[in-house]
Amino acid sequence: MPIFDALEAQDPAIHAALLGEMQRQMDGVELIASENYISPAVMEAMGNVFNNKYSEGYPGRRYYGGQEYTDIIESLAIERAKKLFNAGHANVQPHAGAPANVAMYFGLLEPGDTIMGMDLSHGGHLTHGHPVTYLTKIFRFVRYKMKDVETGEIDYAEMRQTALREKPKMILAGFSAYPRELDYAKMKAIADEVGAVAVADMAHIAGLIAGKQLRNPFDDGFDVITTTTHKTLRGPRGGMIMTREAELGKKIDKSVFPGFQGGPIMQMIAAKAVAFGEALQPEFQTYAAQIIRNSKHLATFFMDHGAKLITNGTDNHLMLVDCIQSFGIPGGEVETTLDKIGITLNKNMIPDDTRKPMDPSGIRLGTPAVTTRGMREADMDTLGQYMLQAIDKRNDETALRSLHAEVRSFCRKFPVPGIA
Repeated sequence: MPIFDALEAQDPAIHAALLGEMQRQMDGVELIASENYISPAVMEAMGNVFNNKYSEGYPGRRYYGGQEYTDIIESLAIERAKKLFNAGHANVQPHAGAPANVAMYFGLLEPGDTIMGMDLSHGGHLTHGHPVTYLTKIFRFVRYKMKDVETGEIDYAEMRQTALREKPKMILAGFSAYPRELDYAKMKAIADEVGAVAVADMAHIAGLIAGKQLRNPFDDGFDVITTTTHKTLRGPRGGMIMTREAELGKKIDKSVFPGFQGGPIMQMIAAKAVAFGEALQPEFQTYAAQIIRNSKHLATFFMDHGAKLITNGTDNHLMLVDCIQSFGIPGGEVETTLDKIGITLNKNMIPDDTRKPMDPSGIRLGTPAVTTRGMREADMDTLGQYMLQAIDKRNDETALRSLHAEVRSFCRKFPVPGIA
């Protein structure tokens, strides 16, 4: 493990927690679809002297002096992002994905405008109009859903009728728990018909797009892409907003700063630049392709063993399992059981779930992190067996302890980047 002498001397409690988390990650399997492991280079870039520097503004247009090196790293991050996604403009300053969406909304819309986004229970995200968010006090949201949860097909005809009736100013593609690929061309056509801005929130699949395994919404004429920079993109935790046309990017820039944020987190922008540079390498395309192969293989394993998957499979990095139908227990109980053997995933609602969000019917799992560790298709079979055995033996603590030891032994074959 890395050595943190200064931290150990200054704050033993934080040092102990840090080492504990490192050990947890080495000994366990990470199947949360939104999590991943960063490279040693990205990790080094996150903790450095750029933390000491305020840099309000943008390259060449800062409010403080002493910006020669901050301008270099931000300019590199911008140019690499534009190249990765074939964008006309990129803003790399958003601190996270949700603030990126908020800044994007306020940069392109007026309070009271209507936004069409995917229903949360059908795979959407909180920032796409869930009633618990403050966004719904400012904008009006209407939703679209899948037409057939057996295939995952979106009801594009109903989406068009809703758009014609509600006249949204923005149509939002994107999701946090949808296993298929959206038809961006159909969504762009609907947006054009009603005069709406077409926005894709690609937080989950940005790395699969950058790795040329899934379609780029810009290729179908989308106006804006928002994303996180971690997840499949395998960078530091942060956000980004890109536009197809540079002119639209000026509105975004004003909304991010000074509209919503002050000083950018420059060490994170340095880490973003490093991650984008990694994603531009040919081997990243190989990695992205393996994520999907692993995901499809694991999905097939579960279905072959009687589990019910929403949309009956996956086209990307994640899958949803209906635990009530598959195992006779809710998703939360499956999550807790698998935690006991060192396999981490998250409980998740399924389409039109009758249960509550904190006690839903399903689980969500994905393969980005295990793929980063070097696992391949045969290892998905091993993980699937561990999970099914744990669920079957969930009331047998002795059996779970034995499985946990097997999982730890299995994990030792796959080092975690930057840790071991």
